[in-house]
Amino acid sequence: MDTPQQDSFVFKDLFGPEHRYSLITAFLLLGGAYVAEHFANLYELEYSLRPTSTYVGDLLLDNLPVVNLNLIIIEGALFSIVVGVLFVLSKPRYILFSLKALALLIVIRALFISLTHIGIYPGNIDPGLGFFSGIYTYLNFQTGFFFSGHTALPILMAFIFWDRRAVRIAFLALSLVFGVAVLLAHIHYSIDVFAAPFMAYGIFKLAQYLFPRDYELTQSLFKKAI
Repeated sequence: MDTPQQDSFVFKDLFGPEHRYSLITAFLLLGGAYVAEHFANLYELEYSLRPTSTYVGDLLLDNLPVVNLNLIIIEGALFSIVVGVLFVLSKPRYILFSLKALALLIVIRALFISLTHIGIYPGNIDPGLGFFSGIYTYLNFQTGFFFSGHTALPILMAFIFWDRRAVRIAFLALSLVFGVAVLLAHIHYSIDVFAAPFMAYGIFKLAQYLFPRDYELTQSLFKKAI
């Protein structure tokens, strides 16, 4: 059901006794996840300089032209994050589950990029040295390949908001745009992009299992409306 009844759950309810500790836990998980990703990317960067870290052939990249799509990959990604954050904040009952699911995605991606080290594909588009490029690099979006965060994050959000048809379509479309862009810019191998939906779904199901009360909160409004 795509149009639930008026939501009585408001932002201040997150700070009430029922959800306060869950909110604190969510921020702790997210902070810890970012620390893990930061060190994973440092390790990946150091390992990429070793002679054993070489690029591999890729059926799509071997045949696709290199296109500079940094406007989409960098500015588009940062803009989408800001808009996405504002959107989630406008839906308070989704905040707890979204934060914890995002933390899981960051941690699992950090683990994966620490395991296998493949060299950068020749001719890839460098993010550059601009202001937004600096933010993009600082947030660790450029280092590490498997799996594509550009592709996985919008799909994860689509799963979280699956009952809202317009939101679901918007996130899926955004994932498609980013997936095509990172392939044309040659900053991801094709396996990084095509595996992302499966990784996002697995992370979503894991979040459902680990945080059932937070997920139930996202669904309770729809259940009341049925």
